Amino acid sequence: MSKFILSEKEQTAIEDFLENNRPPELVNTYLFFLQSKFDIHPVLYPKNKTIYQSIDDAVRLLEADGQLWHEAEIKIGTDTRSVNEQTQRIYICPFSGKVFGDNTHPNPQDAIYDWVSKCPENTERQGGLRVKRFFVSEDPEVIKEYMKKTPAKKPIIRTVFSSVMSGKLFNSKESVVRDFKKNYLKKLSLVEVQSQNRFDIEEHFLNFLQAQLVEDKITSFVEALAEYERFIPYVELWVESE
Repeated sequence: MSKFILSEKEQTAIEDFLENNRPPELVNTYLFFLQSKFDIHPVLYPKNKTIYQSIDDAVRLLEADGQLWHEAEIKIGTDTRSVNEQTQRIYICPFSGKVFGDNTHPNPQDAIYDWVSKCPENTERQGGLRVKRFFVSEDPEVIKEYMKKTPAKKPIIRTVFSSVMSGKLFNSKESVVRDFKKNYLKKLSLVEVQSQNRFDIEEHFLNFLQAQLVEDKITSFVEALAEYERFIPYVELWVESE
């Protein structure tokens, strides 16, 4: 059986946890210790109802599975009147490059719907009618592209990245990832992960938890606490409850 050696920092953290969680449960205390020892920061991605061991794990696995972003092409025309320094959101016609800014048109979303339904370059049909497909972006770098004066008479084509979560356009994959980390993940404690039954736990994370939540390791943890006088009352409580 492996033996736990508790640093002074770990002892203090465990003591604080025990003081703030009454009555203190052994498994929850052990989970708190594991989270601190292994520097675990679980996150929930509600869209696919999955819990990951960390933000970086969520990004790595979802990106590998093509669930973060898709490449998209936009057309950038020569008309820059619809975008300026105060524009924070733009609506883009993917067929012509026509753009409406949130501060340059009173109803930009209505305007883009109306535009794509009549756009002569829109050759996509559904039920005999032009599809009302358009792009939305709040990325300052994408918006800046529509502020530039281009010498070309025809729209310039740029490759951008569409968020799988929101459908919004971003100038780079890194921008999509930053938006994902900020807006689409919920941080959890290891105790919350263990106590829930609504979400799936990512396979590698689940294997880690199952390897740690075994009787001999929990017993070793209790024995390590028993070596310090400040933890004796808690150890006695857990032993009595058994």
